[in-house]
Amino acid sequence: MMNNEEKMLSGKMYDAGHHSLAPMRARAHKLSKLYSDSFEDEVEKRTVLIEKLFPNRNGSSFFQGPIFVEYGFNISLGKNFYANYNFCALDNAEIKIGNDVMIGMNGTLATSVHPLRWQDRNMTVRDDGTLYAPEYTRPITIEDNCWLASNVTVIGGVTIGEGCVIGAGSVVTKDIPANTFAAGVPCKVIKEITEDDAINLKKELW
Repeated sequence: MMNNEEKMLSGKMYDAGHHSLAPMRARAHKLSKLYSDSFEDEVEKRTVLIEKLFPNRNGSSFFQGPIFVEYGFNISLGKNFYANYNFCALDNAEIKIGNDVMIGMNGTLATSVHPLRWQDRNMTVRDDGTLYAPEYTRPITIEDNCWLASNVTVIGGVTIGEGCVIGAGSVVTKDIPANTFAAGVPCKVIKEITEDDAINLKKELW
């Protein structure tokens, strides 16, 4: 029989407020707060906090801060990850982020899903008389070389393909195919990204 954490990670309905999950959340929330209260020039301090909060990292990563993370250990980060101000990750399910991914300010990755019917969503009474909110989860995958602009929200169950750009203010509710620019609420593909979108960096910068 699955325990509550196993149910959470497998996408089954689970008790989101179960006592077994509380210490893990509290640890991540404290680390998030400590990082959020640190400064950019406190490099060593920030490095230690990020290593504790995100044990599944594959290379360098930078978080501008403040940040809020639900668990941390359910997130895998590729190399050269960048998150601007107010990054939020509710990693109740697995979040996979590839290499060279950038997320703009107020980026939110939310794997938690609440039932549509209020009869299934409202607070439920445990055997001991206390209340909890039932929920389930869906994983998120962001493949290599993606840029999510400011104020983008990605909900559970979504895969964003390699090389995508997600426009500012978008809410991504469905998979986005590779090498496309997508935007809107809900987010939809606007165009394919091609060689016509190339910029001559040498000409532009020097």
